[in-house]
Amino acid sequence: MKVIDEKENISQFVSSYLSYLEIERGLSKNTINAYQSDLFSFFNFLYSQDLNFKLEDIKRKDLSSYTKFLARNDFLPSSITRKIASIKGFFKYLCSNRDIKTNPSISIVSPKMPKRLPKVLTVKEINEILKYELNDTDAAIIELLYSAGIRVSELVDLELKNVDLNQKIIKVFGKGSKERIVPINLRCMRILKKYLVIRELTALKFDSKPYLFLNNKGEKITRQSVYKLIRRQGELINKKISPHTLRHSFATHLLENGADLRVVQELLGHSSIVTTQLYTHISKKTLREVYFNING
Repeated sequence: MKVIDEKENISQFVSSYLSYLEIERGLSKNTINAYQSDLFSFFNFLYSQDLNFKLEDIKRKDLSSYTKFLARNDFLPSSITRKIASIKGFFKYLCSNRDIKTNPSISIVSPKMPKRLPKVLTVKEINEILKYELNDTDAAIIELLYSAGIRVSELVDLELKNVDLNQKIIKVFGKGSKERIVPINLRCMRILKKYLVIRELTALKFDSKPYLFLNNKGEKITRQSVYKLIRRQGELINKKISPHTLRHSFATHLLENGADLRVVQELLGHSSIVTTQLYTHISKKTLREVYFNING
């Protein structure tokens, strides 16, 4: 009975922490689900070592054992880093609430991450995937992902009322429900107008939904359906791409054409300019490739 009580006690602390992330930090449901999965993965590992442990018994060596376990089971450094970040956040929260006296995770170091630049498409490749076997709905999805540089989660949650074709803008709610205004270009407007005719016909058949993008049943499109669409279009040009590839391409093309880094930061909705600076490295890499292609 004691073991069950302690498990329930830990579950309550985790639930309290997840509520804090949702209410006070304003994190998205997907992010919170990832934190939950990471924490329960850690505690399940500890249960496999000792069913009778208590929260205050957890030491630095337990976290070190867990990271070694992850590495032995071929988890990527990026996955290990995320799991460690989840655990660190949890213990920091417990310490700040005085639920535990010491933080066992404070000196745990994440594995070094290889610096990999994200994939980007050329403008020519963007134009190619917009030509191949696309209906008006799919064309609008791809064009908006690229020309506005929005995240796939922002795309599927975008409501019709937040699209203003007269002002040539969309209102997007990003991470932490942070609002930003993003302009849309003439090509995007033209493609959206064609899609809106289809959307109106779909909405008339079913109960009206607030979202911009609806499937053929009048329901909100899913992230999975968007990923499948982008992957399929990438295969047509022999590229393995995702919706985020279009976002990376958007940022890179802006910088290559002289956009200010702060402007790109605002358009992407990055809280820190350090994140946006990554795209300056992509631009330099692209410039070198163009130079050597021309000069041999």
